[in-house]
Amino acid sequence: MYFPIDITTYSAFLLTVSAIVLTPGPDTLLILRYSLSSGRNVGLATVVGVQFGLVGHTLLAVFGISFLIASTPILFKAVALTGAAYIGWIGIQGFRKEGLLHVGASGKPPVSAPKAFVDATICNLLNPKVVLLFLALFPNFIDNTRDDVTLQLVTLSLSLIIINAVWQSPLAFSAEAVRRWLKNERTYKRITHLTGVLMITVAVLMIYENLM
Repeated sequence: MYFPIDITTYSAFLLTVSAIVLTPGPDTLLILRYSLSSGRNVGLATVVGVQFGLVGHTLLAVFGISFLIASTPILFKAVALTGAAYIGWIGIQGFRKEGLLHVGASGKPPVSAPKAFVDATICNLLNPKVVLLFLALFPNFIDNTRDDVTLQLVTLSLSLIIINAVWQSPLAFSAEAVRRWLKNERTYKRITHLTGVLMITVAVLMIYENLM
């Protein structure tokens, strides 16, 4: 059976990318936030949005746009700072009186599934570390001497998406149980502020990395 990547190389890739996926980042925080605020279905929509963003990165890599962005300092910094601003803005919502983590008595989700999907896609696409993941990690597992480089890239990308989805989907399901705690006003405020601080911290670190 034909497989575009050497099995040993592919196994090494799976181990490496699994370690990276298990490291919490903006995507994980966003999934937890929307799952806690609006329930399992919205959380799963966020997970799908993240994977859709990875599909976008795959297309950008295939057409060489990711390389252009990474090799042009101004473009790369612009993407990084835009992503930081977007993540920071979402974090700030946690400090509003009716923040995104509010669980209202009406039962109406404060965040819709389409919004969660769009936010997750944008956050992933604007995450400079994902751009570098495709440019710095993937080439180490691709054989440029072969004619099926694009197929190799797509195979690696699909594997990353599958691992990502397998890890992130349970987060949306487990957060459903935690939502019961948010009916308590004190707990609600603590978790709202905590997730807000974490996302703002991520944004500040991204800004620091790209301005210093």
